[in-house]
Amino acid sequence: MKHVILTILAICVPAAAYAQQDTRVPAEGLVVASAQTASASESSAVQASGSSSGPRRRPSMVGYIENATIGSKVRVRFDSGSGLEAADRAEFFYAKCGCYRGLPSGNAAYDPAAPGPGPGVLTSADYTQFNINAEYALNGRFSLVADLPVRSLKPKTFAAGTGSFGDSSGLSDLKGGVKLSLSSDSNSQITLQALASAPSGDAGKGLGTNHWSLEPAILYSTTVGNLLGFEAQFGSVIPLDGSKSVPTGSPDKFSGSVIYYGFGPSLDIYSSGSTRLAPVVELVGWHVVGGYSTFENAPAKGTDIVNLKLGARLAFGSGSIYAGWGKALTDAAWYDQLLRVEFRYGF
Repeated sequence: MKHVILTILAICVPAAAYAQQDTRVPAEGLVVASAQTASASESSAVQASGSSSGPRRRPSMVGYIENATIGSKVRVRFDSGSGLEAADRAEFFYAKCGCYRGLPSGNAAYDPAAPGPGPGVLTSADYTQFNINAEYALNGRFSLVADLPVRSLKPKTFAAGTGSFGDSSGLSDLKGGVKLSLSSDSNSQITLQALASAPSGDAGKGLGTNHWSLEPAILYSTTVGNLLGFEAQFGSVIPLDGSKSVPTGSPDKFSGSVIYYGFGPSLDIYSSGSTRLAPVVELVGWHVVGGYSTFENAPAKGTDIVNLKLGARLAFGSGSIYAGWGKALTDAAWYDQLLRVEFRYGF
């Protein structure tokens, strides 16, 4: 806990100091001004602010890639996933399988402290997750972020002879952190996002990972003309703790860092005033750096997962609605398919 607090302070204190350079707060999709006669630094600050004399910035249209815009907004998201098959891989989705608690005490993998659901070895499950995400911009360059997730897990199949466990639902792992604008003008944005994930979900029910994590990421968006946009992300989930690996005498952890990335273009097929409709194609991937997976019965290191996401967003005024579908393209997967609906409102 001490390390988490120190890390967050190390990020927030210099970020907050830098952010005080600009006190104007742009809501997503609001106008962005330019200053032809100002100095380079003054021009950048004016362009990032919400002046009424400039062109309207195209809002973020993606559904899976994180939004690079700094601004006060609320996001409500509903996910429905099917074919979840490696839920404890690197303790990314939920904590180490509770099946290790039931092994003979002489078994090298025996772990009476394994925090995840058991005794069954999960091979397939469906799940839903409802997220309320709030961002509050202190100014045009710096914002605070909080995310509240509620999860429902419905196991479908288990490895033969390992037992089973029932459905569960409840609060998952809370997240909070900051976003800091590194660069912003009327066309492009580069943003640093730094989040911390708290082990608030009940790990024994498959609702959380049972450890703290840090999630730093770089977010990018740009527009080409007024109708075409491109957005991208690159980040990592870094566990600060984790369960014992397999075998339990190993110096490694069951948890492992996961690098994630994504990019996606969107093209307005309808645009009138503040109303836009754009189909979106996103490619999102993960590379597992370490950890273990019960489903593969092997170290998770080196696992690569890639998903294709197809959807569309309708933006209107300060709000927007997204609906999309995702499909795993690789043999290794977190889930086979995912449906997502999201409402976003900036203020």
